[in-house]
Amino acid sequence: SEIATKSSVAIGTYEIDRKEFENGLAAFRRDEFEAARAAFARADPEKRDAATQFYVAYSFYRQGWGRVSNDNALFAKGLSATEKVLAIDPSYRSEDANLVMKTPIELKTELEDGLKITVSDFNPLKLTRERK
Repeated sequence: SEIATKSSVAIGTYEIDRKEFENGLAAFRRDEFEAARAAFARADPEKRDAATQFYVAYSFYRQGWGRVSNDNALFAKGLSATEKVLAIDPSYRSEDANLVMKTPIELKTELEDGLKITVSDFNPLKLTRERK
């Protein structure tokens, strides 16, 4: 219940719903990012778990990434989610071998760079860039 969740946060015993987290991770790995975020929201309703929120931020990056151009709205949401991770645990580091970027700082830099329009956005060689 919401009251139980809030009181457990207050006394420092807050834990995420592991089953929903695993559901979110499975969806994330299938590139089903909206389903992943829905599961992560159920896993971490208070948005207090750095790992869960890191996957939320990363999902916006992966969904918004485009070989030619990025989805600025998704990247902006990713940036906002990355700021949450930094607020929860500034030294957070993911142990997930499947992720290229392991820290919220790396993710934040990639999202910020993606939101900038530069001459390189119009470079045909950009078509060879890889999603992280």
